[in-house]
Amino acid sequence: MQLLILGGTAWLGGHIAATALERGHQVTCLARGTSGAVPDGVAFIHADRSRPDAYDDAAHDDWDGIVDVSSQPGQVRNATSAFRDRARNFIYISSCNVYAEHATPGQNEDAALLPALVTEVSESWETYGQAKVACEQHVLRAFGAGCSLIVRAGLIGGPGDLSHRTGYWPLRFARPSNNEARVLVPDPFGLATQIIDVRDLARWIVESACFSRSGTFNAMGETLPLGEYLESARRVAGHSGPVVARSSEWLLAQGVNPWMGERSLPLWIPNPEYAGFSARDCSAARAAGLTVRPVVETLADTLAWELASDRPAPRQAGLTDKDERALLAID
Repeated sequence: MQLLILGGTAWLGGHIAATALERGHQVTCLARGTSGAVPDGVAFIHADRSRPDAYDDAAHDDWDGIVDVSSQPGQVRNATSAFRDRARNFIYISSCNVYAEHATPGQNEDAALLPALVTEVSESWETYGQAKVACEQHVLRAFGAGCSLIVRAGLIGGPGDLSHRTGYWPLRFARPSNNEARVLVPDPFGLATQIIDVRDLARWIVESACFSRSGTFNAMGETLPLGEYLESARRVAGHSGPVVARSSEWLLAQGVNPWMGERSLPLWIPNPEYAGFSARDCSAARAAGLTVRPVVETLADTLAWELASDRPAPRQAGLTDKDERALLAID
């Protein structure tokens, strides 16, 4: 298979490229290359997708599959136009952020979407979901439903997660901030989590390219209660110290942020409007061959990667040792 990845130098794209190469396919990545290098054995075309000539060096070839991870509608529109007659299948990596509401657990791909962004460029996170909707529409308009695969990914985790959302909890349990090995966690534990390992997602995308799979799929992990996720992280870290649970109200009052970012507790989303954000129906993708490894395996491998990494602060999610110690000191 001749596979072209528009991107391929960052995390997910790099895994897709490496997976396809391992399976004996011919892989080319088209990107600026600012996120890193492509895996050894992968051809590289240097191009800036904001330029009108970005695809000139690739558009004269025929491709069995094209994978695009962009969130910029103008880039996707131009790419689908350039390769409309040169590719058998176009795979677009979208996001569950395209959905209009996240309050209801168990919603499938038929759930209502946000309105599409009308501009060519998304300039902030606030328009990310709308931009992804617009990108999906460009793909379907150019390639049609029969030659398009729309992959609505959820939270992607695993080794290499520079957002630190999957790495924070196993690393925190492995390296407590205090001598008593106390770890602060959010309660209630019943909030949903739904992480898909980057390796499982990449494998399914490559397999889908081989089969010219079409359709729109939620591609996410198993839905697990937050308490079960935290216990898995604790187990892989070998933690035996006290676990200190605090209510959502208490945490918010102390200025702790949900989900990610500075002074946060990752994966904790106390807002009822997001009760279904990590609890979407992925049965269609499972029926189409998507398999996911146990979350404990993802957490163990992520912890190993975290412990082996030497990266300076600040981290993109979680509490610093100082912040956690200060919170634990509050009665």
